[in-house]
Amino acid sequence: MFGNKGKIFVLDTNVILHDYSAIYNFQEHNVVIPITLLEEVDRFKKGNEIINYNAREFTRELDSLSHDKLLNEGASLDNGGFLVVLTDIVRDPDFVKIFWEDNADHRILSLSYNLSHKYPGRVVVVSKDINLRMKAKSVGVMAEDYETGKIKDIDDLYKGKNLVEHIPSEVIDTIYKNGSLPVEEVPLGKEPFPNEYFILRNDSHSILTVYQHSDRTIRYVEKRRTYGIVPRNAEQVFAINALMNPDISLVTLAGKAGTGKTLMALSAAIEGRKGYKQILLARPIIPLSNRDIGYLPGDIDSKLDPYMQPLFDNLSVIQNQFEEDSPEYQKITKLLSTKKLLITALAYIRGRSLPRVYFIIDEAQNLTPHEVKTIITRAGEGTKVVFTGDPYQIDTPYLDSRSNGLTYLIDRMKGQDIYAHVTMEKGERSLLAELATNLL
Repeated sequence: MFGNKGKIFVLDTNVILHDYSAIYNFQEHNVVIPITLLEEVDRFKKGNEIINYNAREFTRELDSLSHDKLLNEGASLDNGGFLVVLTDIVRDPDFVKIFWEDNADHRILSLSYNLSHKYPGRVVVVSKDINLRMKAKSVGVMAEDYETGKIKDIDDLYKGKNLVEHIPSEVIDTIYKNGSLPVEEVPLGKEPFPNEYFILRNDSHSILTVYQHSDRTIRYVEKRRTYGIVPRNAEQVFAINALMNPDISLVTLAGKAGTGKTLMALSAAIEGRKGYKQILLARPIIPLSNRDIGYLPGDIDSKLDPYMQPLFDNLSVIQNQFEEDSPEYQKITKLLSTKKLLITALAYIRGRSLPRVYFIIDEAQNLTPHEVKTIITRAGEGTKVVFTGDPYQIDTPYLDSRSNGLTYLIDRMKGQDIYAHVTMEKGERSLLAELATNLL
């Protein structure tokens, strides 16, 4: 069936649920869909989460490829590859001795094991499940992660900010006086990206700046209060600048817990609320033990409350900067009651068109690259989209620091005129919280 051409990639179900178009990302090689994968995908077709969407789209994609062909005979792909659905899950006696339990993983592994004996050195299991990959390698079958969407090196990820030492004092003084200076007159040591931030320093003399690509200038960034919240460090000053800039439609804020990512985003949104029809603050729901929230008691609001509470906590911090009878305090209460400020689960706004919305997505490290793309492509005219999260704190089993949607977005969007990013490293929650984050 496969002749002597190319490798034979056997896909695990989680690859398809991660990226329904994965079958097109193996170039001229052969792609095998185990029949077990189709059985598992069928169980995920109902629902509003991205994995449900991917399950449905993959089924449609496979149907369009087959037409009047038999899938067990295979179909050619436009990229020169070849796709086939296989049912060869006869369990070798030696294989049964190793894996007693009959489950989906072992059926896919069994098919791969059988193929590897027919086509030695060519079969590769592709899975987001590290344990399945280890099992495959243990029985002599090559295995690898699905690499599409992964960045090469997390340590080289764009930070959006820089400290530049030994800047001539007259350069700093001129920027303070005039508000800007042509980039050619500032010795940065590199060509900056649009909306990249710089701390220019000469001993104790320093200034916070940003590169404005439209006129190729380094501009002074002033410290700004947003709805009662005062930035406490340079990173937060940079974040507020990006969040309040109407020419920047997409912002990412990455950093550990306690750096103020969500607080800065929410306070900036409320400060600039008049420019938008609605403020949406959402986060993906990652249920415990991978169980759907439907098993929780109560109505939908009761089910969502535990997941949304951290967002309400941030809103409470902002609101409590003011007295309860103050207009500022009452304004937030009114925004909530009229749903001009809406805090909800991401699944309940997916699919909407979002014109003139200030849209904040928290815990974005738990999204896949495809989910991030889906969200951004819903942005209508006048909408600002903000993603916040910590690329090192992943709560989903098949994502890591190199493959999550937030990391992918930062890596792909750097250099775009309407995009800004700030990596926030200094914790401001408390000395205890900072110590725990760094040491535990």
